[in-house]
Amino acid sequence: MATLGEMFGAAGAATSFNLPEAPLGPRPPAAIALLGASGATAYPSVGFYCAGGPQAVRAAGVAYGAAFQHMHFDLGGPVLPPGVTAFDAGDLGHDPADSPGNRQRIHDATAAILQAGAVPVLIGGDDSLPIPMLQALAALQRPLTILQIDAHIDWRDVVQGESLGLSSTMRRASEMGHVATIIQVGQRGLGSARPQDVADAKAWGVEFVPMAEVARQGLARAISLIPEGSDIVICLDVDALDPGIMPAVIGRTAGGLTYWQLMDLVEGAAARGRIAAFDMVELMPERDVDGQGALLAAQVLAGVLGVIARQRGSKG
Repeated sequence: MATLGEMFGAAGAATSFNLPEAPLGPRPPAAIALLGASGATAYPSVGFYCAGGPQAVRAAGVAYGAAFQHMHFDLGGPVLPPGVTAFDAGDLGHDPADSPGNRQRIHDATAAILQAGAVPVLIGGDDSLPIPMLQALAALQRPLTILQIDAHIDWRDVVQGESLGLSSTMRRASEMGHVATIIQVGQRGLGSARPQDVADAKAWGVEFVPMAEVARQGLARAISLIPEGSDIVICLDVDALDPGIMPAVIGRTAGGLTYWQLMDLVEGAAARGRIAAFDMVELMPERDVDGQGALLAAQVLAGVLGVIARQRGSKG
């Protein structure tokens, strides 16, 4: 059977998006570095239930990589414009019995990417991954704005005895001195959040833009909340997308974002400030349907890489 890449008329790609592989460490400056991690801090009850996420997205990205220099109509040109470079730093290993070690590996890899002058793009894996990534971004020595795009708010303090798990990501972020602003978009349905968690988030200063508002009034307020000129970290949980197009999640809830709404948020953020980092988590391969979720995740990732590349290219 012909592959998607072959039907696009391109030679086969050996890696995801056909990006050059490069180990972390001293290297020529690049605009973007792609990094995968299957898990950081697991709950005892579910373990690393998204452990195959990075590999599934990468496998889907091989087909797109075969045509990476072709026209991308959503971007108005190739994903990487002339003169803008990116590299693939590979996937980090994870040890179910060593959460501190998993977190340290993500922290250190993020720090190395920053040292190389690149924007870290992290794919996972469960939603505990952003915590060590966000901690490492303190090295930028600039206040950060977090744009979290998620069906859930992740403001639990401790779950099953764990304070650094996937339900606590934004609460832990709020405790980091370099995080100045948190905007959370796409909340919907029932989830793990208690009313007190929402009250705590609002008391800290979080601005919520729930999915009901997005569906009825659009994204203008969400984008306007991003401080102009800020350094922005986009934290995307793929369950923010509607399960009709993203089935590969643990908790499917109707009424989520469309592809275009998501890309409008990313492009709107880029118009307001500098994208300093991006993560995409919570893809669960076992829940996928005919690879649809992984293919959409790869499509989103290609679009995000293009947005970041254009932003970095325009600033030299």
